[in-house]
Amino acid sequence: MTGMLFLLPSLILFGVFLFYPMVRTVYLSLFLTDSQGVPVVFVGWENFLNLFQSTSFQLSAKATALFVLYTVPAGIVLATALAILANQKLRGIGLFRTMFSATMGMSVAASSVIWMFLFNPSIGLFNRILGALNIPGVQWLLDPQYALLSVSVATIWMNTGFAFLILLGGLQNIDQSLYESARVAGVSESYKLRKITLPMLSPTLFFVTTVSLINAFQTFGQVDLLTKGGPMESTNVIVYSIYKDAFINYNVGSASAQAVLLFVAVLVVTVLQFKIGERKVHYQ
Repeated sequence: MTGMLFLLPSLILFGVFLFYPMVRTVYLSLFLTDSQGVPVVFVGWENFLNLFQSTSFQLSAKATALFVLYTVPAGIVLATALAILANQKLRGIGLFRTMFSATMGMSVAASSVIWMFLFNPSIGLFNRILGALNIPGVQWLLDPQYALLSVSVATIWMNTGFAFLILLGGLQNIDQSLYESARVAGVSESYKLRKITLPMLSPTLFFVTTVSLINAFQTFGQVDLLTKGGPMESTNVIVYSIYKDAFINYNVGSASAQAVLLFVAVLVVTVLQFKIGERKVHYQ
């Protein structure tokens, strides 16, 4: 009884802010709703069937999948490389550690504004560089061919700081006697990277990969600020599609169905990550 009293505040918070919204979302996904989000007509699986037949939802699913593929592997490779570099014992390395992790201190809104200026077709830095090389400028955020890639690059930059700090902490927890033994044995740096650093860092890499996958599926802020899902729905990821259906089109039933499908997709990817990825994790 005493234990339940200690758990009660947490249970109330989880119930109000997690379990109830989850159950309510599943409930609403089975109804047609009015503009206030009040259930009007029970339609069962019709919202889900309409989504699978919707070209717009198919484009959203494709944009989400591509966004995850663009941002997660590249972000983890970049953060790992920076963490390995910043783990070296060099004079002034603390300055570089601060620089590499600085993106953690910036909000998505502020970061998006910076990238909006960088991608600006008239005064943006990227087009100025292309102009200096006599290469025609690119409509980075207005061309469907480049828009999703541009948002992905901005997202990688925004998320690198977090992954970098976690991986740097993992590197600093590796037993230094392993490197001493390798140095005595006269092995190469590449061998130490492949046989010591990456295997011992694998639990941290596993954590960072899992968190990065979940965050990539939930991306919203930079899409809203940079492209608003355009052009031609090329960056209309599922989370932004949910936002538009719920708060712009007032189609809460469809938005709830998309939220349920997104939850299932994230759950499946996370389970697969644990089933497949954890086999390559070395905890000792």
